[in-house]
Amino acid sequence: MRNLRSYYSATIAEFLQQSDSEILGIIHSNDISAETTIQQSNTWESEVQILKNQLRSFSDGRIIFEYTIPRMGKRVDTVVLYKNIVFLLEFKVGDKEYRQSTYDQVYDYALDLRNFQKESHDKLIVPIMVSTNAPRYQNTLTERERIIEPIRCNAQNLGVSIKYIAQQYNEPEFNYASWENSEYLPTPTIVEAAQALYRGHNVHEITRSDAGAENLTVTTDEINRIIEHSKANGRKSICFVTGVPGAGKTLVGLNIAIQRSDAQQGEHAVFLSGNFPLVTVLQEALARDKVEQEKQRGGKISKSEALRSTSAFIQIIHKYRDSFVGNNNVPPERVAIFDEAQRAWTQDMIEKFMATKKGVSPFPYSEPEFLISTMDRHQDWAVIICLVGGGQEINTGEAGLPEWFDSLRRAFPNWDVYITPQLNDNEYRRDRSWSSMLEGLNTFEREKLHLATSVRSFRTPDLAAFVKAVLDAETDEAKRLYQQIKDKYPIVITRDLAKAKAWVKEHCQGTTRYGLMASSGALRLKPEGIFVKNEISVANWFLNGKNDVRSSYMLEDVVTEFDIQGLELDYSVVAWDADYRYVDSEWTYNSFVGNRWNTVNSDERKLYLKNAYRVLLTRARQGMAIFVPEGSDEDQTRKREWYDGI
Repeated sequence: MRNLRSYYSATIAEFLQQSDSEILGIIHSNDISAETTIQQSNTWESEVQILKNQLRSFSDGRIIFEYTIPRMGKRVDTVVLYKNIVFLLEFKVGDKEYRQSTYDQVYDYALDLRNFQKESHDKLIVPIMVSTNAPRYQNTLTERERIIEPIRCNAQNLGVSIKYIAQQYNEPEFNYASWENSEYLPTPTIVEAAQALYRGHNVHEITRSDAGAENLTVTTDEINRIIEHSKANGRKSICFVTGVPGAGKTLVGLNIAIQRSDAQQGEHAVFLSGNFPLVTVLQEALARDKVEQEKQRGGKISKSEALRSTSAFIQIIHKYRDSFVGNNNVPPERVAIFDEAQRAWTQDMIEKFMATKKGVSPFPYSEPEFLISTMDRHQDWAVIICLVGGGQEINTGEAGLPEWFDSLRRAFPNWDVYITPQLNDNEYRRDRSWSSMLEGLNTFEREKLHLATSVRSFRTPDLAAFVKAVLDAETDEAKRLYQQIKDKYPIVITRDLAKAKAWVKEHCQGTTRYGLMASSGALRLKPEGIFVKNEISVANWFLNGKNDVRSSYMLEDVVTEFDIQGLELDYSVVAWDADYRYVDSEWTYNSFVGNRWNTVNSDERKLYLKNAYRVLLTRARQGMAIFVPEGSDEDQTRKREWYDGI
């Protein structure tokens, strides 16, 4: 029977007694990839020979080959469970040096197990990079949160190193079989999730299975039921999926898009977003992963070819919209997912855009109305899924949720409208009455369409509520929530940018990603070396490695709410400027124009500024440093009292 958790598992005694050919036969039988390369086979053979030689004096313990790390879509080369310590071995057969990439890779495995595998939370984990032909290295044992910083070994001193480390610790006894089969509760980033879904995994496989995160599967199933009902009864339906920041709305949308993209059933589905940075990053991430996956299979595909494929699956909403202007073409998709639907444009905004950019005038529709009209061209059934974030509108011309309901009432009153009770919140309604929004529509309430638990901040589900309390100036509630999260989700505040950067670097190991953020209105952070007007490549910032000056790791380029919305980091430095000040127990709203700050009086622009900080403060999965400058009374645009208040 095929082992789903690993390719081979046995006691070290059993491993030493079995023949090499028998062990390799078991490994190959559990490898379900289409074709194993000769190089991989040779690597396994070398690993078996080295480990038999190095472990021959071990009287107990367990050895596991190719142990699964589900969230990352990777496998640890070898796990050795010895003296109640978890040793993770990453082999680089033939390497004559210890590479930084290997160091980060095996550190990532250790972090992933500690964070997401239930039985590893309290175990001592020792990642070891085995560069077989490298010189002997003088290691030091440095432990951080139950993980030893990666040890460097070669083919001759691996066994000695494992025994030496085991002698330095007296760890509580645990059951090796229970560890090996432990429940795994992963929380992928949106990039990791998109890559895994695109490879064929489902939401249940790549996400936590605790009660809160089960909501992802529950919501997906509810949407599928609505689609099947619409299909069977020839209905046109629109679903509004709500959720707290980081709850996984985009993840649910991507999952549905993949599940319903079945050409044989005549469905087709498309994931649409007006968030250009999100689309750019996901398209690029999927293309890079597709190239890498093909390379591992021994094939080759060009980046441009991979991008053509991924760009058909995830599309920028404006290109989709423009393809239906001035014609009666029927979309090939029966299911359209609109991410961040609250950011769709008002009629005034889109009319100006179409006139100046496309030469189309007049354009008498708001963006929601026109998008619904494209799917209404189907003669029988169609389904629109709107992923809606409360308090997420951050730019001029974004219509918010009420315009979707107004559009349905004006032009499509026969559509079935599926809603959640949470829509009756001012963050969604924007001061409209609940009854006036729903008047005259075929509405059906479905509680399962709401995602109540943040899976972004896997350390605590209360981050979004804490941020909301801070931005609403609800001091007592913010204090209460901070007490709940402070031990799980570290937040520090400093007046020294260098200290903030040093703090996130200190907390990040492996390829744990961190970066610098500020609001787009933070124009007086320039004296601190933070230039929010600089143009950057978001794909390079989010996806490139530590040795690339364009990446987030350098903490040089800053991203704003427009770049980061819908995406996430592990740790962040949030730089706070005087655009959002705390004066006399309330927040004040300001805009820097020319050479001075002006008070923002428009309720709409106040909402955008508040939401900008909401986005910035909910991007980090594991912790954040907030940098508030000292200011300078010699500069009337950076008065100390403003920053002291913050």
